[in-house]
Amino acid sequence: MAKKVPFTAGRVAAFRCPPDKVQAFLWDVTAPGLGLRATPAGKPAYVFQSRFQDKTIRLTIGGPDAWSIPQAQEKTRELQREIDGGRDPRNLKRDALAAAAERKAADTAKAVTVGEVWAAYMEARRPHWGERHHADHAKLVQAGGVPAKRGTKGRGVTVAGPLHPLVGLPLRDLTAPVIEAWAAREAKTRPTSARLAWRCLKAFLSWCAEQPDYAPALAGGNPAKTKKAREALGRAGVKQDALLREQLPVWFAAVRQIQNPVAAAYLQTLLLTGARPGEVLGLRWDDVNTKWRGLTIRDKVEGERVIPLTPYVSQLIHTLPRRNAYVFPSASRGKEVGDTLSIPRAQHIAACKVAGIEGLTLHGLRRSFKSLTEWLEIPAGVVAQIMGHKPSATAEKHYTVRPLDLLRLHHEKIEAWILEQAGVQFVATVEPGKLALVAG
Repeated sequence: MAKKVPFTAGRVAAFRCPPDKVQAFLWDVTAPGLGLRATPAGKPAYVFQSRFQDKTIRLTIGGPDAWSIPQAQEKTRELQREIDGGRDPRNLKRDALAAAAERKAADTAKAVTVGEVWAAYMEARRPHWGERHHADHAKLVQAGGVPAKRGTKGRGVTVAGPLHPLVGLPLRDLTAPVIEAWAAREAKTRPTSARLAWRCLKAFLSWCAEQPDYAPALAGGNPAKTKKAREALGRAGVKQDALLREQLPVWFAAVRQIQNPVAAAYLQTLLLTGARPGEVLGLRWDDVNTKWRGLTIRDKVEGERVIPLTPYVSQLIHTLPRRNAYVFPSASRGKEVGDTLSIPRAQHIAACKVAGIEGLTLHGLRRSFKSLTEWLEIPAGVVAQIMGHKPSATAEKHYTVRPLDLLRLHHEKIEAWILEQAGVQFVATVEPGKLALVAG
């Protein structure tokens, strides 16, 4: 080590590295181990140099613009005390950096709102979600109040999503009592939507707990997973609505009398495919494969699935007007991509009233498809594959592969039997859209 001198403000300010050297040092006599390092291009900085476990170690303390001489001398003594105590002083710096990072993460978690984190969550999960699933998460936090012609239950404006009351809160304030109070309020007006929102909220908070930027705000675990919140929302009742075999004639007769042919075709397609209402509504003409007689369904479980395009369903959809990209378009003449039919719940309720059938929902038509297949003893795996249910057995998951033509064998049998029970007969020709319908 070079000759030591007492550090003064003048010496420190005047110290420079000669241009012919890579670096130069000035060492303090007052605090052993304290030096000032300079390079030709960079700013000078205080350093600490000593020996630990028979090796020379050097740590940067900081620049003279941030550290006064007394502060640098005291820091040097502190680091030397660590060595005298048998501890590596480099750990001090690592610990300080880690503590600073933790403080920064904690400050970020305290400042960020639930809405901001929800947006980050949706973006992070986008590659793993389908389009409809992503859109459903966006609706959970929507503000509402936007003028709309449909889906407002007569209000004329959209309704705020169940989670919207929480989006303005800082994430750190999303505590168990806050969520429990939210659950109690929502359960009074829309318990079904609130239960779904609560499940999504639990998944969201579990994701937050795995993110370094947000985990500090959830130090106490997932605040949505409480017994009180679950009890406030209650349990969903088991739905039992489904068409009986003897109700098929009156249901088909009433539905086929609906003045809107698109709505009538939509409802019949729901029953004969067993698909979810939103899946059928989202069918595009590009999803209809007339060559191989298949329908591509946008599936919330697997992303998409292909099911048979059965003869009667083919006849239904190929008689519909092609107003836009969707198989079931709205009544307007617009060519907008999103111009789809409004889910015809009112028309279905009216048709069921005419038929003398009570309490049959649109999802009940999907349930009816599954229930009616029991009359035919169709393999459960076939029905599950058509409906888009996950396989429930090891053999189904890993060993059973049913191509479209094998599914068609069963699906056409199901359709023919349902139409027979309903008293609907038709003669299928080779080309779609040229089926001579005979009502019996």
